Amino acid sequence: MFVSFNWLKKYVELGDITPEALADKITKTGIEVEGIEYIAEKSTNVVVGYVEECEKHPNADKLNLCQVNVGEDSLQIICGAPNIAKGQKVAVAKPGAVLPGNFKIKKAKLRGVESNGMICSLQELGIEEKYVPKDIADGIFVFPTDAEVGADALSLLNLDDAILELGLTPNRSDALSMLGVAYEVAAILDVPVQLPDETVEMIDEKATDKVKVTVDAPELNPYYGAFVVKDIKVGPSPLWMRNFLIAAGIRPINNVVDITNYVLLEYGQPLHAFDYDDFGSDEIVVRRAKENEMMVTLDDQERTLSSEHLVITNGEAPTALAGVMGGANAEVSVETTTVLLEAAYFDPKTVRIASKAHGLRSESSTRFEKGVDPNRVKRAGLRACQLLSLYAGGKVLSGAAEFDQLDKSEKEVTIETNQINARLGTAISDTDIATILRKLDFGFDQDGETFTVHVPTRRQDISIFEDMLEEVARIYGYDLLPYTLPQGAAQAGGLTKPQTIKREVKKYFESAGLMEAITYSLTTRERAMMLTSPEVKAETVTPVHLAMPMSEEHSTLRLSILPEMLASLSYNIARKQVNVGYYEVGSVFLSKQAQVTEQPKEKLRASVAITGEWLNHPWQQEKKQVDFYLAKGILEGLLDRLDFEATYKELVIDDMHPGRTAQVIVNNIPVGFIGQVHPRLQKAFDLKDTYVFDIDLDYLIEAHIDEPSFTKIPRFPTVSRDIALVVDENVAAGEIQTTIEEAAGSLLKQVNVFDLYQGEHLEAGKKSLAFNLLYLDPERTLTDEEVENSYQAILSAVKEAHQAELRG
Repeated sequence: MFVSFNWLKKYVELGDITPEALADKITKTGIEVEGIEYIAEKSTNVVVGYVEECEKHPNADKLNLCQVNVGEDSLQIICGAPNIAKGQKVAVAKPGAVLPGNFKIKKAKLRGVESNGMICSLQELGIEEKYVPKDIADGIFVFPTDAEVGADALSLLNLDDAILELGLTPNRSDALSMLGVAYEVAAILDVPVQLPDETVEMIDEKATDKVKVTVDAPELNPYYGAFVVKDIKVGPSPLWMRNFLIAAGIRPINNVVDITNYVLLEYGQPLHAFDYDDFGSDEIVVRRAKENEMMVTLDDQERTLSSEHLVITNGEAPTALAGVMGGANAEVSVETTTVLLEAAYFDPKTVRIASKAHGLRSESSTRFEKGVDPNRVKRAGLRACQLLSLYAGGKVLSGAAEFDQLDKSEKEVTIETNQINARLGTAISDTDIATILRKLDFGFDQDGETFTVHVPTRRQDISIFEDMLEEVARIYGYDLLPYTLPQGAAQAGGLTKPQTIKREVKKYFESAGLMEAITYSLTTRERAMMLTSPEVKAETVTPVHLAMPMSEEHSTLRLSILPEMLASLSYNIARKQVNVGYYEVGSVFLSKQAQVTEQPKEKLRASVAITGEWLNHPWQQEKKQVDFYLAKGILEGLLDRLDFEATYKELVIDDMHPGRTAQVIVNNIPVGFIGQVHPRLQKAFDLKDTYVFDIDLDYLIEAHIDEPSFTKIPRFPTVSRDIALVVDENVAAGEIQTTIEEAAGSLLKQVNVFDLYQGEHLEAGKKSLAFNLLYLDPERTLTDEEVENSYQAILSAVKEAHQAELRG
């Protein structure tokens, strides 16, 4: 809802408060002000001028030479607007004026003739093109004849107005009107609301003599009022009304349409004006639409209706889709002389169904969907009749043709002071509560500390004690409610161990250069079993399928995060993002029941998928594609940060490369897998070589010992030795490394494989593996003898375990 600060002043005495200060107060009482914007950038020195003379420029066919009276003196101004004419009152930027965009007006010569200022269009004064009336979109703005020459044009055009954008929750439909906002602001500032005058001068002729109302679906339309206004003269609406409509984001059209829009915003009650002479009948029949019935709406679109829709008809053909949009067959035009004005209450659900079915979301449908004030429906019609009489020269026929079964009664809610204080932790007195109810303009009966509140029908969101509790709390002031910190040994606000580790894992992945992906927990039946880790398969019988899925794409709970991550990789690569690395920390869902009757068990997993180039330094002509060892390095970096050591075992998994996949084992427990996606699956996802890993984060969190530790910086030197071993080609390097670590003793701190050789000078079926051994004692310098003894122990162990020979 856009609220004009200047318009609000018509109903509430705002005093010296600024728009920013008012916005802060409104936000503190529960309705968020999402922003404040001014109608236009600030301009200076723009006044109303009177065009005394207007002649063709002597040296230009499309320019006019004007003599303009600006109050104190007369200025010669050259103007190129097509609608400039003698006798007009226009907006004049005098020399020295500054217009939006820091555009400064100076004296100038145009085609050899002096020009002292500029006659302005609305666009040049800062109003957006879409809000400028169509008849002056290509020309300058012309003031009404009663505008005072020399007056401040910016004030007359409401360009000094501020617009407050309210972010309304669905329950606060009352604030979808200026009067609703006025009641809210009046309660905040403790001032009265000044309601608009609804007095209408009517002629003796009766509306019921011109039109009859029949409602065949009273459950969908409990009230329908038809007013008749004749002798209408369609033309521009008054300047102040056009200003307020523009401030609310509505383009002025003509006085009839503008008045219905103005009352819509003022009262929150949608109205609709029909051309009485084009209506085609003296009877209005409101009924459900027939199946496949057709009508053409105001936007010239043919609509196919159903029995769920409510229509306004002339007894035969639909003339409006109730609460949504009028029909083209009775549209108000410049030839209209008699207006049939509709003020009605339509069922919110029915309006919502029609609005959604036809994609017609409008200011009217929005208000009907959320529910309008039943006590304002007829009053809004009378207000519109009054304005049509004043600004369109209309004569209002007496009364209204009505159908009325609308419940206009107020709800009653009982509250007690001690209940309020018990819930809020406050010490609010009976007098304080009475004052709050008075500020809200709620009627009430008081019996000691018991209040029976008569809730006005404008506040349809209030029906129970808790609703009134909220009203008392917000007007009393949320910032005045007492607060206490939790008592006891536990410190408030701390993270649990799983939360802390989960954050550390995410932080690590991001520091490694990966981006977080958040994929759907629901996937297809085919993908649900894809790339599932062996330990996950061991804990589940079948994926959990939804009984009533929204679509087949999201019908089954996942057993692995990876399939949807591959789909995300594919989506981005198709959009030229070819070097991508993702991680996700999320749940998979396990069930040991073939027919699931209980909640599936959730397991937290951490998954990574990377493809493309990992490194690209064009200047150094260096590129590095992702590979198995890159993925393994990222995984080992994570495990090292969590103080775990992993071993790897060759593994065969469906949809993974059979020779480049390994099981990850921590503390002798399988926790996941790592490897390359099978080329067949890569092709299905339109991917190049892609490497992934998936690990059990729940286990790592549970097994993690959360104790701070540190290692002294060694004062003594390390000793490095290399060893090259010839073994059968089917012996894994990891197995040899394990043997070395077990045989070397406590002085060996680190073992790294740094070379693999097969070929010349080696027998067929043999390979050479080279390891670097790093020895250290942090308390002393090692001797050659100690290192040699360990070295010999290693040689003996690998020879016995793997038939390894020292390479010569």
